[in-house]
Amino acid sequence: MQVMAEQTPSRRSECPIACSLDILGDKWTLVVLRDLLDGKTRFSEFERSPEGIPTNILTDRLRRLEATGLLKRVHRPPSTRFEYRPTQKGLDLRAVLLDLAAWGNRHLDDTWTPPSGYLTRTTQADQ
Repeated sequence: MQVMAEQTPSRRSECPIACSLDILGDKWTLVVLRDLLDGKTRFSEFERSPEGIPTNILTDRLRRLEATGLLKRVHRPPSTRFEYRPTQKGLDLRAVLLDLAAWGNRHLDDTWTPPSGYLTRTTQADQ
């Protein structure tokens, strides 16, 4: 017997697609997640993405991804800076991103074909 998750105020419904979109469905979140799964770990690396995400939005999306358990912010001494690492929950979205890229290649003109091994780095989940 499946126990229904308690509906939170931020959810529009119990539909898994709608609930997923509540987390991932804006213009920037999947781009940040793409970069995270492609090996970017530092804020400055995310800033250099070709899409040109504004820093205030990048900060917000990283915080939201952390709050929803898709990444962890990790302090690595002796540096005073943080690194971002995907959790297993974040790594589980890899197939979704690859399918989205494949769909884009099939149906959208002038998109680049991801190289072999794209988003398949041996990134470990940070627990």
